[in-house]
Amino acid sequence: MQKVPPLPRVLVPHPHVRCDLEVLTGSPHVEGSRVPVRRLWTWHRSGVSVETLFRRYPALTPAAILDALAFSYDNEELLRADIERERALLEKRSKPSFGNQPTSQLPLPFAEPRKG
Repeated sequence: MQKVPPLPRVLVPHPHVRCDLEVLTGSPHVEGSRVPVRRLWTWHRSGVSVETLFRRYPALTPAAILDALAFSYDNEELLRADIERERALLEKRSKPSFGNQPTSQLPLPFAEPRKG
């Protein structure tokens, strides 16, 4: 099994976010799910609205999604390290896959509805 580098410590804990080495190798995730906080944060920072995230993740409560985003801003160093760790692990695989695309190039199947 590949050794995964540790992440920085959580500076500000949040009630809907967990870091457990048994789930997603310790990456922060929404409690009761396998949704990594880094995914929500990256999409939100790239312009995806909170309402779109609500539609994309109907199993997550709005409070959980908003708390995960707040966790991201309170623990930005941890989130940046988690994103970098994921990127390094994907590069090591060296297999072409959907996950190897830069986040800015990922097609989002739940994009904002067109207006007009």
